[in-house]
Amino acid sequence: MIEQDFICTDDFEANGIVKWKSPSNIALVKYWGKKDNQIPQNPSISFTLSKSHTTTSVEFKPKKNNENNILFDFQDVKNHPFGHKIKLFISSIDKYFKFLKNHDLHIKSQNNFPHSSGIASSASSMSCLSSCLVDIESLNSKSKEDSYYMKKKSFIARLGSGSASRSTEGPITLWGSSNSYLGSSDLYAINISDDVNKVFHDYQNSILIIDPGVKKISSSIGHKLMNENPFSNTRFDLARNNISRLKEIFKSGHLDDFINLTESEALMIHSLMLSSNPYFILMKPNTLEVIQRVLEFRKDTKLPVSFTLDAGSNVHLLYPNSVKESIQKFIEADLLKFCKSNTHIHDSLGMGSEKLM
Repeated sequence: MIEQDFICTDDFEANGIVKWKSPSNIALVKYWGKKDNQIPQNPSISFTLSKSHTTTSVEFKPKKNNENNILFDFQDVKNHPFGHKIKLFISSIDKYFKFLKNHDLHIKSQNNFPHSSGIASSASSMSCLSSCLVDIESLNSKSKEDSYYMKKKSFIARLGSGSASRSTEGPITLWGSSNSYLGSSDLYAINISDDVNKVFHDYQNSILIIDPGVKKISSSIGHKLMNENPFSNTRFDLARNNISRLKEIFKSGHLDDFINLTESEALMIHSLMLSSNPYFILMKPNTLEVIQRVLEFRKDTKLPVSFTLDAGSNVHLLYPNSVKESIQKFIEADLLKFCKSNTHIHDSLGMGSEKLM
């Protein structure tokens, strides 16, 4: 599908409310660097999570005045400052939803995990909002197939936050055009969960909250700095090759190869932050301490646990369900002391956006 396919010319006036829940995701092959209009410089693959999510409701009704009235409440705070970003986003996508020009919106959103700290809260929030908007369209227009609406949710989510495109489905998704996957696209993510070894079906992700605070440098700025990074082209080529490698690992279930690839990807992204101009550091001393202890634990026990990082200081531990008890005991005994107030989330693979009402 091309971008024009998602332009909706259906016009209607209606009252109603929709509500969706959408999860965060953790990238395995990372997205870092983009072109105009939220087009990725390289494809990425992620695990969709099940417990770390955003819940969003959108109440819509015909507008009373010439201008649209868009209210945004976040975490029960009315007219939250995030609302400015939401209004800009809504105005930027009105050609894809003709009904937006005819309706007032009251958007209410809640996270069950810290926002802006490197747990991809923009992914869950934008995929959730896009699911609500596409749902409103589908309720009032029966001319499209379900597959169209699924792609459009990811397409719209991408325009709000690139990684959000990967949160509309699960448990494993790919965003970005790749020779390794038929039907892949820069415009939306696709589900690649088929033909994956059973060891990955119930994979676990424990998130260690090293610092729940807002990042000093946003991911958007980090993506822009990649345009001038001296290692950017090498990085994009490596990422494309890692997509192909990970596809084979998913089939084989070789966990040593999975560990090597995902940890390399995590460290590579943060090395690119260090080599940007200006350079920046999102890892904290406790991030490095946790990584070192994970490496020592794996060497001593031979258990298949690995780490990955998002664009922040928090550490994601990945491991199969078969070793869940041992890994979580290790976390409780040795790692929680490096987390802010012992904060952590034991998560696992999930299925993407879910309609609540």
